[in-house]
Amino acid sequence: MKQYFHSVRLDKEQCKGCTNCIKRCPTEAIRVRDGKARIIEELCVDCGECIRTCPNHAKIAVEDFLDKLKDFKHKIALPAPSFYGQFDSKHTLDEVLEALLMIGFDDVFEVALAAEVVTRGINNYLQENQNLKPLISQACPAVVGLIQVRFPLLLEHIIPIDSPMNMAAMYAKRNALSRGYAPEEVGTFFITPCPGKITAIRQPAAKNHVYVDGAISISTIYGQVLKHIKDLKGNRKLQKASGLGIGWGSSGGEIKAVKHGTKLAVDGIHNVINVLEQVEKGELRDIAYLECQACQGGCIGGSLVAKNPFLARVRIDQLVNKGTNPQLEHLLETVDLSHCLLKGGLQPRKVRNLDENLAEALVKMEKLERTLEELPGLDCSSCGCPNCRALAEDIVKGLALETDCVFKLRKQVEILAEEVLKLARKVPPAMGQRN
Repeated sequence: MKQYFHSVRLDKEQCKGCTNCIKRCPTEAIRVRDGKARIIEELCVDCGECIRTCPNHAKIAVEDFLDKLKDFKHKIALPAPSFYGQFDSKHTLDEVLEALLMIGFDDVFEVALAAEVVTRGINNYLQENQNLKPLISQACPAVVGLIQVRFPLLLEHIIPIDSPMNMAAMYAKRNALSRGYAPEEVGTFFITPCPGKITAIRQPAAKNHVYVDGAISISTIYGQVLKHIKDLKGNRKLQKASGLGIGWGSSGGEIKAVKHGTKLAVDGIHNVINVLEQVEKGELRDIAYLECQACQGGCIGGSLVAKNPFLARVRIDQLVNKGTNPQLEHLLETVDLSHCLLKGGLQPRKVRNLDENLAEALVKMEKLERTLEELPGLDCSSCGCPNCRALAEDIVKGLALETDCVFKLRKQVEILAEEVLKLARKVPPAMGQRN
C-alpha cells in the first residue's frame, strides 16, 4: 500500500475516544479503537473537518514555522487571498504585506495575483473544451482528494489548470532568480488557511513540479503580523492584486472571476459530496464549471484561520468591490498562460478492497450484506465506526467483531445471563434435590 503524507495528525494524549470526528469525516477515514481515534491513511483527504469538530483538540495540523526561514537566503511569503480577510479595514493591504517583511520575509508575492493569471487560464480552457461538463476546479486539494477516494470516475472532470498557490511560487522564484539568487537560496512559503494545502505541497495529487518550499498557517502568522502592523504607515506599495484575485479567498469568488458558461459554487465538504453525487449521475450537464470548496464559506472558513469566517467575508467583499486594476489587466494580457496547464494526470486512490481476489471479494460482499442486515442500522457510532455499514465492512475484513456493536453485545450478554441462570438452577445428581 502506498505511503501517504498527511498534515492532519492525531495527538493520542489529548484524544478521549469520543465519536465527534468519525461522524463528520467525509471519507469515513477515522475509527475509534481501544479508546483512541485512528486515521486510515489512504482515505484521509486532510480536509480539516476533524480538527474543526474535535472538542479535545486531539487533531492537529503539521506545519512549518518561522525558524525554517533560516534555511534560505531569500525568503518569499505567499499570502493566500483569505489572509487579507483576517484584518480590519483600518489596515491597508500594503500594511499587511509590509508586516510580513517585518517578521522575517525578504519579499512577498500575492497568491491573489497568481489567481488572476489562473482565472485567464481557466477562461481559455473553458472556451476551447466545451464537450465535458461540468469541469471542476482544482484549487481545493481536499476536494481533489475527495474525488480520488469517493468519485474516481469524475477525475477526468477536474480542470488541468494549476493552483494559484503553486503558480505564485513559480513566479516568485523566477523573479528572484532574475535578480541573481541561486535556486537553492530561494525559499517560498505559503501562508495557508487549511491543512489540505500543506499536504498538496508535500505530496501533490498530480505528478507536477511543486514550487512551494513550506507552509505556515494563517493562525500562526496572524499574531506576528499584529505585533508589527500597528507601527506601519503603508508607505511601501506592495499590493498588486485586484478584487478578482482577492475574491478567490471566499466561496463564489472563483466563479465570479470566470467569465464563460454557466457556473456553480458549492462550499462545505458535505455539500460538495451531494453535488458530486449528482454530477456522477449525469444530472448537472448544463453546468460548465464547478467551484468546490471543502470549507464552509471557502478558504476563509479553513481550520487554520484566525478570524471568524463571517467577519472575514465582509472584509473580502469590501476588497472585491474595489474592482479591477486596468494597468494590471493590461499586464496580465501579456502573460504566457501555457504555464498554467498541468501535464500529469490524476489517478484514483487505491483503497483497501474486501479482497484482492475477485471471487473472494464477491463472497465477502455477500457476507457484508448479511452482517449489515443483522446490525441495528442506528448508525450511533458507539462501535467506533461512522455507521453500521462501515462496521460490517470492518467485520468482514477482520478489523472488528460483531460484539463491537453495543446492541449485539447486549443481546449476547442477555443470552449468556439466561444460560448462567439456567445453569445455576441445575443440581448435580450426587447432591440430591434442592430445597
